[in-house]
Amino acid sequence: MKIKITLIVSLLLTAFQVKAQENSVKRDTLKEVIITSSRIDLPFKENSRTINVITSTNIKNSAATNVADLLQQVAGVDVRRRGTAGSQADLYIRGGGFDQTLLLIDGVKMDDAQTGHHTLNAALPIEVIERIEIIKGPAARVFGQNAFTGAINIVTKKKLETTTSLNVEAGSFGQLNGSVTVGKEFENSSIIAHVGALTSDGYRENSDYKNYNYLLKAVFNKAKQPIEVLATFFDKKFGAQNFYTPTSWGFNEYEETQSSLVGVSSTFKKENLKITPRIYWKRGQDIFQLKREDPSFYRNLHITNKVGVETNAAYTSNLGITGFGVDISRVFISSNNLGNRNRTMANLFLEHRFKLADDKLDITPGVAVTYFSDFKFHAFPGLDIGYQISDNLKAYGNLGVTYRIPTYTDLYYNDSSTTGNPDLNPEEAFAQEIGLKYDSERFTTSVAIFNRNATNLIDFVRSDETATKYEATNIAEVNTKGFELNADYHFTISDYKQTLSFSYNFLDDDILDQNKDLSRYSLNTLKHQFITRFTSKLFKNVRQNIIYKHAERTVGTSYNVWDASIIIAINKINFTITANNIFNADYIESGFVPMPPSNVLFGLRYGF
Repeated sequence: MKIKITLIVSLLLTAFQVKAQENSVKRDTLKEVIITSSRIDLPFKENSRTINVITSTNIKNSAATNVADLLQQVAGVDVRRRGTAGSQADLYIRGGGFDQTLLLIDGVKMDDAQTGHHTLNAALPIEVIERIEIIKGPAARVFGQNAFTGAINIVTKKKLETTTSLNVEAGSFGQLNGSVTVGKEFENSSIIAHVGALTSDGYRENSDYKNYNYLLKAVFNKAKQPIEVLATFFDKKFGAQNFYTPTSWGFNEYEETQSSLVGVSSTFKKENLKITPRIYWKRGQDIFQLKREDPSFYRNLHITNKVGVETNAAYTSNLGITGFGVDISRVFISSNNLGNRNRTMANLFLEHRFKLADDKLDITPGVAVTYFSDFKFHAFPGLDIGYQISDNLKAYGNLGVTYRIPTYTDLYYNDSSTTGNPDLNPEEAFAQEIGLKYDSERFTTSVAIFNRNATNLIDFVRSDETATKYEATNIAEVNTKGFELNADYHFTISDYKQTLSFSYNFLDDDILDQNKDLSRYSLNTLKHQFITRFTSKLFKNVRQNIIYKHAERTVGTSYNVWDASIIIAINKINFTITANNIFNADYIESGFVPMPPSNVLFGLRYGF
């Protein structure tokens, strides 16, 4: 009740501000945003896929504290959180599993050989993000392994000019967040540095956390041949009550994770040729204890390292644009449960974009050929087609074969309730999609129908309802079909820009033909997902967001969640108030973990 009163009072206070005049400005458009997640860089308008973009302006206006909360507002993306501040959250796209979505940081593949549970551990602090590109549908021919149902590319800011920004937040459950972000431009180089911490006492027993973020991005030799260096380190320590076991088992689970990345890249341009070589090292560490105060009872320690080198190129000719690339990497894991193992991976990519019919028709066939030292060779073709019906309207379609090799958890994990299966086969699917996009200054919309026929999907299942142990198994066949709608309406009130957004995603997954009581992970997709958001500015220095999310899962009840935020700008200072789950909905997104009740977060941002 106190949270609701605080929010209402804050809204009323804004109503007493003196309305100021502001000239009407055209809305920020995505038409010229260059999608960089593939080898062929294309403006958003020209892409023949279903892509959502979260811009830096969207992020700034959202008052969100982490990437998981941002992605929660995108239809077709299912982020299943186990608490606040993204301590652990699993990422799903269009009904796939948490191992089937690939995360990229500036194009670097952040797949985790241990488990997809760690995908969002690598997500960047929002202060350094330029935009987030969400690519839905089959993407193996573009990105390779793990892009089974889609991919998300987080693009860092190129520069921050010369500035320093401070952020402090405090709120419910003893939340206390703080960060410093510094940008500095030199004559022939630039840097971006970020240090941040998110902490909380927890909203329920054993749900406290301490998360620390460190990032450094530098560009050297800007005058001649720029060289980019990116280094990140994320350290999380959190109570994991009922993350993997039900309440009745009485365990006091605890987990610590680390994720780090070091990458060096450069781009060479000469006439019609662009080549981008990159080297990178990714490290992950996971410590899990079944009893927080007694590590000797049950403790898993997994350390993974991935070292890679890749080169992507694009050549423009009279016949169109040819994209090609090579990616070679080696993965190592050292684990007291999964063993000491390694894997060599090699990927060869080739695609070509044809423009026909007075440049109204684009056709892009492509193929990925991959080699894994433990799963040998695979080839995965795909095709994108688009037709520009008018300047604002485009029809598109794509199809492709996509795949995922088993994680080491799938293959080798073993405890009293779960066992891996070293004889697993890779997951494969043939996916298709058709859609329409419309973009004007006032109204933007897209609609898509998609289908995915998958074989050998991996799930942990038990033989019957009396069995207590789940084993990793290839499910024979699963068909998933769905429908997605996104719409944004832009208008003005007293010369201030307003945006009303609607999005809806429907999934029909025939995996429910099986006994739901025998499956551990693959069920519980979002059958109906509806999200609406009103982003408004009614006074000169005040912005408001109201977000409504409806979810109906294939297993369990439906739920409705309301969030809201206010941002008040005074000179170089922003005051923020963010209220989540305003009406105190009782719901679960993942496993046995209830989501937090109503909560509020107060923040102050200062830039100089």
